[in-house]
Amino acid sequence: MKTKKFLSYIYTLTLIILLSTLAFSQSSPSEDEQYLAFATTMPELQGGMEQLIKKINYPTFARNNKIEGKVYAMAYVDEKGNVNNVKIIKSIGGGCDEEVIRVLNASKFKPGQHEGKPVKVKTTISVTFKIK
Repeated sequence: MKTKKFLSYIYTLTLIILLSTLAFSQSSPSEDEQYLAFATTMPELQGGMEQLIKKINYPTFARNNKIEGKVYAMAYVDEKGNVNNVKIIKSIGGGCDEEVIRVLNASKFKPGQHEGKPVKVKTTISVTFKIK
């Protein structure tokens, strides 16, 4: 008798958690849903890619291990031009991914615009690491 009551309690608790999780996920849009994939005017790095590249410090581990290639990152740019998050899409490792994240988080963009209004936009950036 106690086992049935306990199992009923667990079932009810599980159902409550499942329903509250479902309700929360529907009421709060994910980060990807809050940012447009395309806008009439896409965000632009202030100073251009040249300024971004100047800020990159080739990681010692990557240089010593001759790691080269392109890191592709998704930057989430808000309507003020600030980077709120960076996700690596294609990694090369060796500390290069972390360096791209560091530099993008410290960067400022000219905000994207859609129909004349500043909007949140996600944009893809590629950074090439090549030992000279």
